[in-house]
Amino acid sequence: MQENKLQTITNLFEGSEIRSIWDAEKEDYYFSVVDVISVLTESPRPRKYWNDLKARLEQEGSQLSANIGQLKMKSQKDGKYYLTDTLDTQGILRLIESVPSPKAEPFKMWLATLGKERIDEVFDPEIAINRAIEYYRKKGYSDEWIKSRVNGILNRKKLTDIWKEGGITENYEYAMLTNEIYKTWSGMTAKEYKQLKGIRKESLRDNMSDIELVLTDLGELTTRDIAKTEKPTGLEANLSVAKRGGNISKLAKDYYEKETKLKAVKQENNIGGRYLEENNKLDIK
Repeated sequence: MQENKLQTITNLFEGSEIRSIWDAEKEDYYFSVVDVISVLTESPRPRKYWNDLKARLEQEGSQLSANIGQLKMKSQKDGKYYLTDTLDTQGILRLIESVPSPKAEPFKMWLATLGKERIDEVFDPEIAINRAIEYYRKKGYSDEWIKSRVNGILNRKKLTDIWKEGGITENYEYAMLTNEIYKTWSGMTAKEYKQLKGIRKESLRDNMSDIELVLTDLGELTTRDIAKTEKPTGLEANLSVAKRGGNISKLAKDYYEKETKLKAVKQENNIGGRYLEENNKLDIK
């Protein structure tokens, strides 16, 4: 895992330093609880404040206390590494709701707004679609790209439905099948592909070029159509079909590269920077 101080939740704290560690295996950040407590409460003794709050949460039987882990983080005082209480992204948001502090109110209002938005989307799913379109537009994506991306999401759902019919039920099985398609045409798993592009929690497909998206969609569409015809059952049989689907994309990739003299797989992403593990920072272009 690598330490990182410029990510996700830290943006909510108006530039205050919140130490965090990226767990590449779980693909999530772990944040220093004491740092968050210090910012929210402005207590002169944030560690004591946290110890008292933790004891109260344990007495109340809060699930939050069971999710606390300890990781070594660099001290802001002497530069040495010490074991520090940490929580993942979901845990930190739950912690914020537990802190009786005026500075926590804006965060609680933000969480309440998010909750209301999700409830509204249950009654009217079009709200979620419109929200996604506006999000992509603000990020600078063209309407043509957005249309392709939305179609890709729909096609992906059709593929996972076919896999489910073939006896695939576990998340790790879906991940293995997806990776089989990626590995066959690109030579990389989804995680390795993200590392190439210098991204972490960001969506891999949102950071693909047009040709990368086409090849990804082609592999999944081919896998889906083969599976619809042959109706494979179980993980091994579906892995074989996924490999064949990915191979169609590989053939298309090789032909594309031969004709254009261009590389289909690119390091470039759409976030305007890259996570550099060697110096633990986000390098902004």
